[in-house]
Amino acid sequence: MNRINQKLKADKKLLSIYFTAGYPNIDDTATIIRNLEKSGVDMIEIGLPFSDPLADGPTIQASSTQALKNGMTSDLLFKQLKDIRKSVSIPLIIMGYFNPMLQYGVEAFCKKCEEVGIDGLIIPDLPVDVYNEVYKSTFEKYGLVNVFLITPQTSDERIRFIDSVSNGFIYMVSSASTTGSKAGFGNVQTDYFDRISKMNLANPQIVGFGISNNETFTKATKQAKGAIIGSAFINFVSENGIDNINEFVEPILN
Repeated sequence: MNRINQKLKADKKLLSIYFTAGYPNIDDTATIIRNLEKSGVDMIEIGLPFSDPLADGPTIQASSTQALKNGMTSDLLFKQLKDIRKSVSIPLIIMGYFNPMLQYGVEAFCKKCEEVGIDGLIIPDLPVDVYNEVYKSTFEKYGLVNVFLITPQTSDERIRFIDSVSNGFIYMVSSASTTGSKAGFGNVQTDYFDRISKMNLANPQIVGFGISNNETFTKATKQAKGAIIGSAFINFVSENGIDNINEFVEPILN
Protein backbone atom coordinates (compact mmCIF):
# COMPACT_ATOMS: atom_id res chain seq x y z
CA MET A 1 0.00 0.00 0.00
CA ASN A 2 1.19 3.51 -0.83
CA ARG A 3 2.64 5.30 2.23
CA ILE A 4 0.08 8.11 1.83
CA ASN A 5 -2.83 5.68 2.07
CA GLN A 6 -1.23 3.99 5.07
CA LYS A 7 -0.79 7.34 6.83
CA LEU A 8 -4.40 8.34 6.10
CA LYS A 9 -5.54 5.32 8.13
CA ALA A 10 -3.82 6.66 11.27
CA ASP A 11 -6.14 7.54 14.14
CA LYS A 12 -4.96 11.13 14.41
CA LYS A 13 -5.07 14.48 12.64
CA LEU A 14 -2.21 14.76 10.15
CA LEU A 15 0.26 17.61 9.79
CA SER A 16 1.86 18.04 6.38
CA ILE A 17 4.62 20.61 5.87
CA TYR A 18 5.51 22.19 2.53
CA PHE A 19 8.96 23.54 1.76
CA THR A 20 10.73 24.59 -1.41
CA ALA A 21 13.52 22.27 -2.54
CA GLY A 22 16.86 24.09 -2.70
CA TYR A 23 15.85 26.78 -0.21
CA PRO A 24 17.30 28.45 1.81
CA ASN A 25 20.44 26.73 0.42
CA ILE A 26 20.79 24.36 -2.50
CA ASP A 27 21.87 21.38 -0.36
CA ASP A 28 19.27 21.79 2.42
CA THR A 29 16.61 19.53 0.90
CA ALA A 30 17.45 16.16 2.50
CA THR A 31 18.33 17.73 5.86
CA ILE A 32 14.98 19.56 6.03
CA ILE A 33 13.13 16.32 5.25
CA ARG A 34 14.97 14.38 7.96
CA ASN A 35 14.50 17.15 10.52
CA LEU A 36 10.79 17.42 9.74
CA GLU A 37 10.28 13.69 10.28
CA LYS A 38 12.20 13.82 13.58
CA SER A 39 9.94 16.69 14.67
CA GLY A 40 6.79 14.57 14.30
CA VAL A 41 5.44 15.73 10.94
CA ASP A 42 3.20 13.15 9.22
CA MET A 43 3.78 14.03 5.55
CA ILE A 44 6.06 16.34 3.59
CA GLU A 45 5.40 18.28 0.40
CA ILE A 46 8.58 19.01 -1.48
CA GLY A 47 8.08 22.06 -3.68
CA LEU A 48 9.76 21.85 -7.07
CA PRO A 49 10.49 25.52 -7.84
CA PHE A 50 9.04 27.04 -10.99
CA SER A 51 9.41 30.49 -12.51
CA ASP A 52 5.66 31.17 -12.67
CA PRO A 53 4.00 29.55 -9.61
CA LEU A 54 0.40 30.72 -10.08
CA ALA A 55 -1.08 29.29 -6.87
CA ASP A 56 1.68 30.52 -4.60
CA GLY A 57 1.80 33.70 -2.59
CA PRO A 58 4.81 36.01 -2.19
CA THR A 59 6.60 33.92 0.46
CA ILE A 60 6.66 30.73 -1.59
CA GLN A 61 7.28 32.66 -4.81
CA ALA A 62 10.34 34.29 -3.24
CA SER A 63 11.64 30.92 -2.02
CA SER A 64 11.12 29.45 -5.51
CA THR A 65 12.99 32.35 -7.11
CA GLN A 66 15.89 31.89 -4.72
CA ALA A 67 15.94 28.11 -5.17
CA LEU A 68 16.12 28.55 -8.95
CA LYS A 69 18.96 31.06 -8.50
CA ASN A 70 20.64 28.50 -6.25
CA GLY A 71 20.51 26.06 -9.16
CA MET A 72 17.63 23.74 -8.27
CA THR A 73 16.35 21.55 -11.13
CA SER A 74 14.29 18.37 -11.40
CA ASP A 75 17.46 16.36 -12.04
CA LEU A 76 19.21 17.80 -9.01
CA LEU A 77 16.18 17.17 -6.79
CA PHE A 78 16.13 13.50 -7.75
CA LYS A 79 19.87 13.26 -7.03
CA GLN A 80 19.32 14.83 -3.61
CA LEU A 81 16.54 12.33 -2.86
CA LYS A 82 18.42 9.28 -4.14
CA ASP A 83 19.09 7.85 -0.67
CA ILE A 84 16.31 9.54 1.31
CA ARG A 85 14.46 6.29 1.97
CA LYS A 86 17.45 4.99 3.93
CA SER A 87 16.58 7.44 6.70
CA VAL A 88 12.98 8.66 6.17
CA SER A 89 9.78 6.58 6.25
CA ILE A 90 6.91 9.12 6.14
CA PRO A 91 5.09 9.96 2.89
CA LEU A 92 6.86 12.35 0.51
CA ILE A 93 4.93 14.29 -2.11
CA ILE A 94 6.37 16.50 -4.84
CA MET A 95 4.32 19.64 -5.44
CA GLY A 96 5.09 21.39 -8.67
CA TYR A 97 3.76 22.75 -11.92
CA PHE A 98 3.22 20.67 -15.02
CA ASN A 99 5.61 22.44 -17.37
CA PRO A 100 8.84 21.14 -15.74
CA MET A 101 7.35 17.63 -15.72
CA LEU A 102 6.45 17.87 -19.41
CA GLN A 103 9.96 19.08 -20.19
CA TYR A 104 11.44 16.17 -18.20
CA GLY A 105 8.99 13.72 -19.80
CA VAL A 106 5.95 12.71 -17.76
CA GLU A 107 6.71 9.00 -17.71
CA ALA A 108 10.43 9.59 -17.02
CA PHE A 109 9.47 11.93 -14.15
CA CYS A 110 7.07 9.38 -12.66
CA LYS A 111 9.67 6.62 -13.01
CA LYS A 112 12.23 8.74 -11.15
CA CYS A 113 9.68 9.43 -8.42
CA GLU A 114 9.21 5.69 -7.93
CA GLU A 115 12.97 5.09 -7.90
CA VAL A 116 13.67 7.60 -5.11
CA GLY A 117 10.57 6.79 -3.05
CA ILE A 118 8.14 9.63 -3.81
CA ASP A 119 4.57 8.64 -2.94
CA GLY A 120 2.51 11.27 -4.72
CA LEU A 121 2.31 14.44 -6.77
CA ILE A 122 0.36 17.69 -6.45
CA ILE A 123 0.21 19.54 -9.76
CA PRO A 124 -2.13 22.55 -9.44
CA ASP A 125 -2.22 23.30 -13.17
CA LEU A 126 -2.93 19.76 -14.40
CA PRO A 127 -6.71 19.60 -14.99
CA VAL A 128 -8.39 16.54 -13.54
CA ASP A 129 -10.02 15.76 -16.91
CA VAL A 130 -6.66 15.72 -18.70
CA TYR A 131 -5.10 13.63 -15.94
CA ASN A 132 -7.96 11.13 -16.07
CA GLU A 133 -7.88 10.78 -19.86
CA VAL A 134 -4.13 10.97 -20.55
CA TYR A 135 -1.90 10.44 -17.51
CA LYS A 136 -3.74 8.40 -14.87
CA SER A 137 -2.45 5.05 -16.11
CA THR A 138 1.14 6.33 -16.07
CA PHE A 139 0.87 7.64 -12.51
CA GLU A 140 -0.66 4.37 -11.35
CA LYS A 141 2.00 2.34 -13.16
CA TYR A 142 4.62 3.96 -10.90
CA GLY A 143 2.53 3.79 -7.74
CA LEU A 144 1.93 7.53 -7.45
CA VAL A 145 -1.06 9.15 -5.79
CA ASN A 146 -2.14 12.29 -7.62
CA VAL A 147 -3.70 14.94 -5.37
CA PHE A 148 -6.24 17.42 -6.71
CA LEU A 149 -7.18 20.80 -5.28
CA ILE A 150 -10.67 22.06 -4.54
CA THR A 151 -11.68 25.57 -3.42
CA PRO A 152 -14.84 27.15 -1.95
CA GLN A 153 -15.80 27.98 -5.56
CA THR A 154 -15.55 24.39 -6.84
CA SER A 155 -19.00 23.01 -7.68
CA ASP A 156 -20.36 19.90 -5.96
CA GLU A 157 -20.43 18.15 -9.33
CA ARG A 158 -16.75 18.90 -9.93
CA ILE A 159 -15.82 17.85 -6.40
CA ARG A 160 -17.58 14.52 -6.84
CA PHE A 161 -15.76 13.95 -10.14
CA ILE A 162 -12.41 14.75 -8.46
CA ASP A 163 -13.33 12.36 -5.65
CA SER A 164 -14.10 9.60 -8.16
CA VAL A 165 -10.72 10.03 -9.89
CA SER A 166 -8.66 10.40 -6.68
CA ASN A 167 -6.96 7.58 -4.82
CA GLY A 168 -5.45 9.32 -1.78
CA PHE A 169 -6.66 12.60 -0.33
CA ILE A 170 -8.19 15.81 -1.66
CA TYR A 171 -6.28 19.06 -1.08
CA MET A 172 -8.93 21.38 0.28
CA VAL A 173 -7.82 24.95 -0.41
CA SER A 174 -9.35 27.08 2.34
CA SER A 175 -9.81 30.18 0.17
CA ALA A 176 -9.63 31.33 -3.44
CA SER A 177 -6.52 33.42 -2.77
CA THR A 178 -2.88 32.41 -3.07
CA THR A 179 -0.87 30.69 -0.34
CA GLY A 180 0.14 32.71 2.67
CA SER A 181 -2.31 35.53 1.99
CA LYS A 182 -4.80 34.81 4.77
CA ALA A 183 -4.35 34.15 8.46
CA GLY A 184 -7.16 32.28 10.14
CA PHE A 185 -10.64 31.37 8.97
CA GLY A 186 -13.87 33.34 8.72
CA ASN A 187 -17.47 32.29 8.11
CA VAL A 188 -16.84 31.59 4.42
CA GLN A 189 -14.22 29.01 5.32
CA THR A 190 -16.18 27.36 8.13
CA ASP A 191 -19.30 27.13 5.92
CA TYR A 192 -17.13 25.57 3.20
CA PHE A 193 -15.66 23.06 5.66
CA ASP A 194 -19.22 22.12 6.73
CA ARG A 195 -20.36 21.78 3.13
CA ILE A 196 -17.54 19.42 2.19
CA SER A 197 -17.93 17.38 5.36
CA LYS A 198 -21.62 16.78 4.57
CA MET A 199 -20.73 15.47 1.09
CA ASN A 200 -19.27 12.30 2.66
CA LEU A 201 -16.56 11.98 0.03
CA ALA A 202 -14.69 8.71 -0.45
CA ASN A 203 -11.29 10.41 -0.09
CA PRO A 204 -10.30 12.25 3.11
CA GLN A 205 -9.54 15.96 2.88
CA ILE A 206 -6.44 17.84 3.98
CA VAL A 207 -6.78 21.61 4.30
CA GLY A 208 -4.19 24.06 3.00
CA PHE A 209 -3.75 27.86 2.83
CA GLY A 210 -4.08 30.06 5.91
CA ILE A 211 -2.69 27.62 8.49
CA SER A 212 0.25 28.78 10.56
CA ASN A 213 -0.11 27.73 14.21
CA ASN A 214 -1.91 25.43 16.66
CA GLU A 215 -5.13 27.47 16.57
CA THR A 216 -5.52 27.43 12.79
CA PHE A 217 -4.36 23.78 12.61
CA THR A 218 -7.02 22.79 15.15
CA LYS A 219 -9.78 24.70 13.32
CA ALA A 220 -8.76 23.33 9.93
CA THR A 221 -8.75 19.73 11.16
CA LYS A 222 -12.03 19.86 13.09
CA GLN A 223 -13.75 18.09 10.18
CA ALA A 224 -10.82 17.33 7.86
CA LYS A 225 -8.19 14.62 8.23
CA GLY A 226 -5.25 16.99 8.31
CA ALA A 227 -3.75 20.33 7.38
CA ILE A 228 -0.83 21.65 5.36
CA ILE A 229 1.48 24.48 6.41
CA GLY A 230 3.76 26.11 3.85
CA SER A 231 4.38 29.86 3.98
CA ALA A 232 4.68 30.01 7.78
CA PHE A 233 7.29 27.23 7.72
CA ILE A 234 9.28 28.92 4.96
CA ASN A 235 9.23 32.16 6.96
CA PHE A 236 10.54 30.20 9.95
CA VAL A 237 13.50 28.66 8.10
CA SER A 238 14.25 32.01 6.45
CA GLU A 239 14.64 33.57 9.89
CA ASN A 240 15.94 30.64 11.95
CA GLY A 241 17.68 28.23 9.61
CA ILE A 242 17.01 24.50 9.32
CA ASP A 243 18.61 23.05 12.47
CA ASN A 244 15.82 23.73 14.98
CA ILE A 245 12.75 22.82 12.94
CA ASN A 246 11.23 21.14 16.00
CA GLU A 247 10.75 24.62 17.49
CA PHE A 248 8.28 25.32 14.68
CA VAL A 249 6.52 21.96 14.59
CA GLU A 250 6.06 21.07 18.26
CA PRO A 251 3.89 24.09 19.24
CA ILE A 252 1.52 23.25 16.36
CA LEU A 253 1.03 19.67 17.48
CA ASN A 254 0.87 20.30 21.24
